[in-house]
Amino acid sequence: MPADLFVYALVAAGLVFWLRSILGTRHGEERSRPDPFAGIENISSADKSDLDKKVEHVVTQEDIIRDLAVEAKDSYSIDNKTTEEGLVDIAKADKNFDIHFFMQGAQDAFVMIVESFAEGDRDALRGLLSPAVYEAFDGAIKQREEKGHSQYTDIHAVRKAEAIDAELHGRKAYITIRFSAEESSVTKDKDGEIVAGHPDKVSVMKDIWVFSRDIKSRDPSWLLEETRDAGAEDNDLLPDSH
Repeated sequence: MPADLFVYALVAAGLVFWLRSILGTRHGEERSRPDPFAGIENISSADKSDLDKKVEHVVTQEDIIRDLAVEAKDSYSIDNKTTEEGLVDIAKADKNFDIHFFMQGAQDAFVMIVESFAEGDRDALRGLLSPAVYEAFDGAIKQREEKGHSQYTDIHAVRKAEAIDAELHGRKAYITIRFSAEESSVTKDKDGEIVAGHPDKVSVMKDIWVFSRDIKSRDPSWLLEETRDAGAEDNDLLPDSH
């Protein structure tokens, strides 16, 4: 073998050995990547050790709820002490309850439900509404269809989502949210002529929605249990279900 090829072979072999030694070992400063969906029992031993040392500083859902009751976060807040205590009761009964996750999810559900109702998307609504609310929404969609009308609604922004009531009745948790959102809506007849609303007019929509969940169920979904008008410039987009 030529001398230069022999040298290259030695270098290559050295690199392979070096890479194997580096990639096959962990150093003290390295951290394993826990599964983001795994429970605490699947966290690495190094993380568990750190957690044990800091256990006295663990922030509970009760702490987070009480902090949110004092200071709003982004667009959502807790309106009163009664609601705060109700949310704490729910968190104690349901160890998987996360107030921030719930409030963000409620805002997403608000947009999805309003826009799906306008589109007449029954499949989307069926998985988000309780049977009674779905029946009310389905009836309103049928009336619109019988007239040959079509509705177009765009939620530009959810300005506020305020938790105004929270209760635990046996297995069922109920959280009431007062929404304030900016929307544009227009209704057209079968000929495409506008019969209500204006595509360029931005109005304030205010609604009060009650979400419910069986906290003993494996299904993590919250369903819309009730809707009612909270007073606004233009609030005829959804049927009241109570």
